[in-house]
Parts: sequence; C-alpha cells; structure tokens
Amino acid sequence: MYNSRPNITIGFHGCDESVRDKLVHLPDSVEKSRELFDWLGHGFYIWENNYERALQWARDKRKRGKIEKAAVLGVVYQLNYCLDFTDSAHTSILAKYYASMKDDLGQLGQTLPVNRDLATDKHKDLILRELDCAVIEYMHNEIEVQIQDDIDASGFSNLKSFDTVRGVFTEGGPAFEGAGIQLKTHIQICIRNLNCIKGFFVPRKKL
Repeated sequence: MYNSRPNITIGFHGCDESVRDKLVHLPDSVEKSRELFDWLGHGFYIWENNYERALQWARDKRKRGKIEKAAVLGVVYQLNYCLDFTDSAHTSILAKYYASMKDDLGQLGQTLPVNRDLATDKHKDLILRELDCAVIEYMHNEIEVQIQDDIDASGFSNLKSFDTVRGVFTEGGPAFEGAGIQLKTHIQICIRNLNCIKGFFVPRKKL
C-alpha cells in the first residue's frame, strides 16, 4: 500500500561528459548497468539529491582511466513502485529470497557468489557486491516468473514488478576521528523501469 512513490524527484548521475550530452539531447538512449557487482541490481543508477557525490564518483573514474572528462547529469524521475531497503519490510523480503537462492544453488551443486573488497580500498567497503546483486536479480526474476504463472492460471496477478530500488550506503571511512558518520554516505537509486525517468538536464552552476 505504501510502496508507491509518485512524487517527482531530482537526482544526479556521474558519467563522462559525452554521455551526459548524449542523454540530454537523446533522452531515449538510456543504457542500464548490468555489472555482476551492481550494488542494487541492474538498472540506471542515480545519486539521490547528491550532486557532489556524483561528481566525485565521476572524477574517481576518470583517475582510473575509465572516462575522459568527469561530468554530472541531472535526472528528473519518480520512484513509483519502489523496493526500498530503508524499509524493514523490504530487507526482510530480500532475506527470504537469499535463502531460496541458496537452496536452489545447493541443489545444483553451485556456491553463492560473495561480496569482495577491492585491493586498493583501505576502508574495506565491499565495493564488489556480487552476492547482493545476484540475490536482488534472483528476487526480481522469481517475482516475474510468479506473475506470469498467475496470469497463465487465472488471467491476472496480484503481484507487481518493482520499478526502482533504493538503498542507503555508508562508506569512505569516518568523517573525523571516532565518528560514526562516514565521508561517502549516500542514498543510491537503481531505476529498472526506464519510464520512471521523466527527463535529463545539465545542472546549472550556482550564481
């Protein structure tokens, strides 16, 4: 009942300047991330109301030689039917799908993927989240299969596929000595249903 989020929201996507300009002029050319280690599963990623974190991410990627010129794309979007991991009910759902996935893989003689640290990450923030991604994608797939089974059997389903996924992450080490607040704490959005994106813009500079 309370999972629908129709409000318009602004977020930011760190990327190469060429990608930013392309999406502003060709907004239907959106590409989803499909990395095995995506923190919230596969989709188009946004930093919720966090321009500076998006820019920092793009600059870090430029330092690693992954992009040529760091830029930030503004995104106008809706969460709509959202799998929100700041909601205890949703983290409980994910735990159930983890147990189911573990059983399925066990019957096939396969092992679960694991979340891993990058060797260069001194804060040990588990940057490569292959387990989290696998469980989230498993959950989405199981829901879609159940929806189709319901439709085949009864012509309708009471289940819905999630449009977006939302999570809060603490990383980057303490903001100061002894702090519980982390330097790179942020809220991340993964948009699965691209119709949730209403438009793109080039963020203006403060006057």
